[in-house]
Amino acid sequence: MLHTMEDPKKETADEADFYLEHGFRVWTESYLRKRGFCCGSGCRHCPYSPRHVKGNTAIANNVNVVNKL
Repeated sequence: MLHTMEDPKKETADEADFYLEHGFRVWTESYLRKRGFCCGSGCRHCPYSPRHVKGNTAIANNVNVVNKL
């Protein structure tokens, strides 16, 4: 089940799977890691390396690589 940060069933924002920004869902890094693979859609918080390669399952171990757009 997906939850937004406004969902009262969630205790903290850190546990949210996504947040809304300008009407779009922005998936959190924790959700993307739980999913287990890259969708190739250019997600802002993509934790995989190389980034945005559909089907990739290798998690980046360098924080700067993950957060760099």
